[in-house]
Amino acid sequence: MLLLVIAAAVLVLLSMSWTHLRGAPWYPTPVRKVEKMLSLVNLQAGEKLYDLGCGDGRILVIAARRFGARAVGVELDPLRYLWCQGLVTVLGLRKRVQVIQGDFFSQDLSQADVVACYLLQSTNDRLETKLKQELHAGARVVSHAFIFSSLREVSRDENMDVYVYAVDGDSSPASVLRK
Repeated sequence: MLLLVIAAAVLVLLSMSWTHLRGAPWYPTPVRKVEKMLSLVNLQAGEKLYDLGCGDGRILVIAARRFGARAVGVELDPLRYLWCQGLVTVLGLRKRVQVIQGDFFSQDLSQADVVACYLLQSTNDRLETKLKQELHAGARVVSHAFIFSSLREVSRDENMDVYVYAVDGDSSPASVLRK
């Protein structure tokens, strides 16, 4: 039994560390900050939110339950992917939440109205071009802790380290956040 516990612990540690090499280590965003992120980006019922590196699925669940959004999570780590699948099923959110196991750099983001992320600065820097190429005009990006230097910032909460960006088109705060 002890061997099984040790093996599970090693598997979890490996799972947590190898995703760091591909984008960011897993560090869950506090629920209060998730709510701030989704409020600040003005997520609306029926909009499609993509959470890049969805971890334990908390952004997906809150987006679907509290904001009425459709949510797609992309998770590289197979253990967290399985966790999210189970959570979505147990909570009865299968019709509004989809979880994809894979690398978000290889996913098509063109259907997203909102993209949420909590990645490293180096990952955000690599992701910027993809966001500008794939997201439609008026789509928004909300980031926890790290910025996107070439996207137009439309709102921020410095106390919570939350930043909202607009993609293309008219990116004034009134036009983007009015949606």
